[in-house]
Amino acid sequence: MSLRLHGDTLARPGLLDFAVNVWPAQRPPMLEDALERALAGSDRYPDESDARNAIAARHGRSADDVLLTNGACEAFWLLAHAFRPKLAVCIHPGFTEPEAALRAAGSEVAHVLRDPERWRFDPQSVHEEADCVVLDNPNNPTGTLDSPETIASLARRWRLLVIDESFIDFVASESASLADERDIPGLIVVRSLTKLWSLAGIRAGYLLASAEIVERLAAHRQPWSVNTLACAAIATCATDRDRARRVAAEVTFAREELADALQLLRGVRVWPSQANFLLLRVPDGAGLVEALRERRIAVRPAASFPGLDERYIRVAVRTPDDNALLVNAITEILA
Repeated sequence: MSLRLHGDTLARPGLLDFAVNVWPAQRPPMLEDALERALAGSDRYPDESDARNAIAARHGRSADDVLLTNGACEAFWLLAHAFRPKLAVCIHPGFTEPEAALRAAGSEVAHVLRDPERWRFDPQSVHEEADCVVLDNPNNPTGTLDSPETIASLARRWRLLVIDESFIDFVASESASLADERDIPGLIVVRSLTKLWSLAGIRAGYLLASAEIVERLAAHRQPWSVNTLACAAIATCATDRDRARRVAAEVTFAREELADALQLLRGVRVWPSQANFLLLRVPDGAGLVEALRERRIAVRPAASFPGLDERYIRVAVRTPDDNALLVNAITEILA
C-alpha cells in the first residue's frame, strides 16, 4: 500500500470516524474567539511573531529555535529537501509521511522494525553511518512511548535525529518529551496542534531545533506557509496548559475503557497505548474494515505501515458513547 495513505481519505461524510486521530471535542471559547479575530484580520499577510514567541516561552527556548509549520507534515518535507540525507533510517511501523518525503528528495531509506510483541526497537540496530533517524513518540500506529534516554542514545554529531511528537500532548508525563532539550546534537522535535485541539483543517504545527537548523529549514520554506488562522491557534494553544492536561485525562479514561472492552472480544488483540488511538490485530482485518464501513463506521486499516499486514487496524479513541458503538459493532461482526 502507498506511503501516502492517511485516515482522512477513509473517513467519508456520514461515517462515524475512528480513522482519524483527532479528539472530537468542541474547541474552547478562548480558541474560537482567537480564530474569529484572526479571520477578521485575514486581509493582511500572516505575522508569525506572536505565535513563535509563544512557542518559545512554552518550551523555555529562544524564538530562534522555533519554526512554525503548515501542520507537522511540512516539517518532514522541509528537512528532506533542505538536508537531503544520504542514508535515513525510519523506525517502523511508524508515520509514513517522513519516509515519503525522504524518498521524494532522493534519500536512501532503511527500516528498523519494532518487536511486534511490545513494539520496542533496538537502538543498536540503527546503521551507524545513517545521517538521519526518524521516529514517532508516542509511536503511530502502536501508541508505544519510548524513553527519552533510548531516543537520545541515537544522537550523533553528524546525524539529524527527528522526533515526531504529534501525539505527546496525550501523555500524562511531560518528562516524556524532548522538546525542551537543547544539548542533543542534531535534534529536531516536530509538534502538532491538530490532534488534541481539533484543528486538522487549520494545519497548525511547529518544530524545535538549534537556531542553525531552523535557519536552514526556513530558507527552503515558501513565504507565508503558515496562515493567519494557524498563527492565532498556535499562539493561543501554547498558553493553555490546563486544558491540555484535562483533555489528556479524558482521553486516558476513554482509551482504557475502550481497550478493556475490545480485548474481551474473540480473536482481538489490543496493545497498550499512550496516545488517542489503539492498534488491534484481528484474524481478518480487511473483512472487519469493510463490515464496519457497511455499518457506517470508518477505521484505519494498518497494512500501509511497514512491518504490519492486513490483520492490523488502528482505531481512534472517541467519546465513551461513540466507543461503545464501535465495540457493539465489532462484537456483532465477530459473533
